[in-house]
Amino acid sequence: MKHYSIFAFVLLFGSSAVLAQTNVEFEKDNFPNDKPALREAKRNLEEGNELFTKSQKEGYELWAPALDLFLKANAFNPNNALLNYKIGVCYLNSAWKQKSLAHLQKAYKINPNVGENIHYYLARAYHVTMDWDNSIKEYLFYRPMIRPDDKKSLDDVDKEIAECRNGIELVKNPVLVFIDNVGSEVNSIYQDYGAVISADESVMMFTSKRNTTSGGGIDPTTQQYFEDIYITTGENGKWKPANNMGKPVNTDNRNDAVVALSPDGQKLIIYLDDMNRGGGNLYACDLKGTTWTKPDKLNDNINTNYHESSASITADGKILYFVSNKKEGGFGDHDIYKSTWDEKKRKWGLAENLGPTINTQYDEEAIFMHPDGKTLYFSSKGHKTMGGYDIFKSVWDDKKRRWSTPENLGYPINTADNDVFFVLSASGKHAYYASVRAEGFGDNDIYMITFVTPKYPVLNTEDNLLASLTEPVKETVVSKEVAVPVVAVSILKGTIFDAVTKAPLEADIELVDNVLNQVIASFKSNSATGKFLVSLPAGKNYGIAVKKEGYLFHSENFDIPASSGYQEYVKDIDLKNIAVGTKIVLRNIFFDFDKATLRPESTYELERLVQLLKDVPSMKIEIGGHTDSKGADEYNMKLSASRAQSVLDYLGTHGIDKARLTSKGYGETKPMADNNTDEGRQLNRRTEFEIKSK
Repeated sequence: MKHYSIFAFVLLFGSSAVLAQTNVEFEKDNFPNDKPALREAKRNLEEGNELFTKSQKEGYELWAPALDLFLKANAFNPNNALLNYKIGVCYLNSAWKQKSLAHLQKAYKINPNVGENIHYYLARAYHVTMDWDNSIKEYLFYRPMIRPDDKKSLDDVDKEIAECRNGIELVKNPVLVFIDNVGSEVNSIYQDYGAVISADESVMMFTSKRNTTSGGGIDPTTQQYFEDIYITTGENGKWKPANNMGKPVNTDNRNDAVVALSPDGQKLIIYLDDMNRGGGNLYACDLKGTTWTKPDKLNDNINTNYHESSASITADGKILYFVSNKKEGGFGDHDIYKSTWDEKKRKWGLAENLGPTINTQYDEEAIFMHPDGKTLYFSSKGHKTMGGYDIFKSVWDDKKRRWSTPENLGYPINTADNDVFFVLSASGKHAYYASVRAEGFGDNDIYMITFVTPKYPVLNTEDNLLASLTEPVKETVVSKEVAVPVVAVSILKGTIFDAVTKAPLEADIELVDNVLNQVIASFKSNSATGKFLVSLPAGKNYGIAVKKEGYLFHSENFDIPASSGYQEYVKDIDLKNIAVGTKIVLRNIFFDFDKATLRPESTYELERLVQLLKDVPSMKIEIGGHTDSKGADEYNMKLSASRAQSVLDYLGTHGIDKARLTSKGYGETKPMADNNTDEGRQLNRRTEFEIKSK
């Protein structure tokens, strides 16, 4: 089996042709003057029929090569009802479903009895072109033809009728977005899809079936190039030419597909064919410097003998959401599960189905957890779709311990065709997904969605919707704002380097919940570049500690209210060697207002200082207290001295010999920023230590 493909689903087919008078058969009497071309057309027709039968009855996905052969035969003889019928069926199983309608209409016009399912296929063709009324009409015409005991087929048609009615309502109320092709640097004449991005949109990886695949092989089940993973870098939605990621991420002559990228771009989850275990499993790679590690298969709590096709990892790296069609505990075919990282056992824990609010009796696929850690995007054939897979959004309510009812992202993001592989930037401004459009470069291209919100306004004289699958939607009145973007998250990124040599450093980064006094996530900066990226969901007071052996630790504080919008902080951090005279600011030491009483939020920072002094038992330090310029000089001097003494006392009661410690209050005498601004005064109110001897 190959990686989940957005254009593959099986349609029932039956044919019995009662030829009408206007039908033209591929016989020499009809083409007496063009026998060589007739022989070629019949050869194409015969080979196409063989591939068509394999696809229809044996589960192969050979619709595309069959279609190529049929179109060659059709160019010679465009008036054969059965050929037009089969071309229509092939198109319905391709990326270009809209092209099916003209051929099916022609087949029906030539011979209304060309196939027993002609009305169903016509209904499907009208459906994907969003001709809702004609689609419903054909579905209703076809429904009585279904055997009364064929409950599944009856239910399927009823569902498709409901999808058309959903489509009518969704198209009436379009969401306000722009949809743009990301360009030829990324997209090719081949199939390009499944994009994943880092939280700051600086890195994109995607799956492609192009001719530069590793090994250059052709998948025998599709007659297309094997899937490989490609990478590009960019800024503000502008991307550089994409490159094949090569080995060890990609393999020779197997399908390799990217399914998830951690927000910091340092961990990659891929799908890899595994013919011995259900057709495909999930693997993880880590970026070490400039090289990706060899894919490592995730454990049996994730991978099974069934099909694991999609995944997404939370920003803290502690929860993996994934898709599987395993039978035990499922609600439908492919369901969404989650697994929590077990720190003690160093492995992923037992899988938990997300439940009936998210999963339906139909397929769920292509999941993406936003860096805020609570907003899940996924594609589904259930819920209130308008056809095929639609993209939905659900938010986890931590207080109620439940997921919200999935919300359809609306038209034109969703269409009557399959809409999958949706990922959203941390800012909420851009999303990326795969789509088939007339202006595209190939079968499937990657498109960028720009959400129009109060933060990113558009004039009401502009076209505010771009591109349905059939034709652009033009509006002169601003539509309702789309509530999709989630901006309850901030990003901290930068580079860690040696303060003296300026060489980049690989360092440990701990993200601390200061209120709970616990580490909630751990990261490393890249060993080659020193770069790091940390996602900070709103509603917490964060302490961030950067540590490396042989260096003094560095701390930062970010207090992000729940109401805070998206912010991007860039902070380059220089780590200092342990040397006499070095000063370190303790950003996560907090006191009660106008007092010298240490607040509980200071605990983790104080424990870090205790550990440093234990690791270097000969080190002696001075604790210095500093204030801003507000208040009387004498008062500030006294307050800063009292606060420094409080820190010294804490260290003394936690195993540090007070003979190694001194404290001093400096008041407002040593500002490190301008006291005329709120930001400057905040920086000046600080506690720091200076190494006096080591």
